[in-house]
Amino acid sequence: MWLLRLLAVILVIAVGVGVVMYAFTGNRAYLAFSWRLFRYGVVFALLVFALMFVERLAIIPW
Repeated sequence: MWLLRLLAVILVIAVGVGVVMYAFTGNRAYLAFSWRLFRYGVVFALLVFALMFVERLAIIPW
């Protein structure tokens, strides 16, 4: 779980750096990079939550 938290912090920092670089340079490539990272991060988080949900369902005894 600590690894997922570490990856989340790194993702937030990378998105923030991309937005700040866009603000300083005006180069839209930085903004596109940040948006792409954000989308991949959301998809990854949803997959992890779905796996945790399925794991919780599988533990319930019949």
